[in-house]
Amino acid sequence: MSDKLNRMRREYESIPIPDELNEMVNRTIASRRTKIKAMPWLVSAAAACILLSVGVNTSPAFAKALSEVPVLGQIVKVITIREYTEQNENTDVNLKTPGIAGTGNPELEHSLNTKYLEENKKLYEGFKDEVAQLEKGGEWHLGLESGYEVVTDTDRLLTLSRYVVESAGSSAESRKYDTIDKVNQIVITLPSLFSNERYIQVISDNIKEQMRQQMKDDPSKVYWVEQPGIKPEMPKEQLFRSIAKDQNFYINQDGKLVISFNEYDVAPGSMGVVEFTIPTEAIQDLLVSNEYIQ
Repeated sequence: MSDKLNRMRREYESIPIPDELNEMVNRTIASRRTKIKAMPWLVSAAAACILLSVGVNTSPAFAKALSEVPVLGQIVKVITIREYTEQNENTDVNLKTPGIAGTGNPELEHSLNTKYLEENKKLYEGFKDEVAQLEKGGEWHLGLESGYEVVTDTDRLLTLSRYVVESAGSSAESRKYDTIDKVNQIVITLPSLFSNERYIQVISDNIKEQMRQQMKDDPSKVYWVEQPGIKPEMPKEQLFRSIAKDQNFYINQDGKLVISFNEYDVAPGSMGVVEFTIPTEAIQDLLVSNEYIQ
């Protein structure tokens, strides 16, 4: 590995943890210590979380930002628990890792924060591998950015969206979402909203209808979906057929189900990340309840 890659690794892993987050991590670990002793297989996961958490940015600007983090729903806080930037003639990296605090459920926070740290660690390791390959010759430039935003914040729900933008000439964006029930202190999954798996077909059919209508109303929009009477420009097996059982989703401020697709999933990259709001009446008979979906 080159000196540059070694330096990048050292900088990425040497950013110290702020006192406020350190206290939060210590409380979480302390609350789990008894369980960890009883379950040896958890020891490595706990150790990994500690090692990963050592990278939080504590610059004056970050410390000020941390102290001014808004309280979401008067309970839950979303903070940056790690940030890394690398810029030179060949690379442009900016990784921000979110952390959840104040849910009242240390185990939930530990699980989510470990997942977010692992996501960005995997991104960074993959980026280093690409750099190592490209350094063998030729001109090149790679960009990698990750960040997050709160897309829903109500008295009941918090949805945190994490985004990744990878660039090498052109760029591609992907997103992941976690919707948290603040009252019951759980993460809501798409299957948990429905009484059976019929929702997969019903939502897929509704999205296809929306795609066709959008293209009819706006010729600049393009979706890879079959259209009656029109020969597709790509093989049928590449057209959108169905959402996944655990498709990217969130519940918006109005209590509506929103299905999300990453760039190039169902449309050309020029369309970006695309979302479809599902009318509640289309899925009402399949919902477990209207506790979340209005």
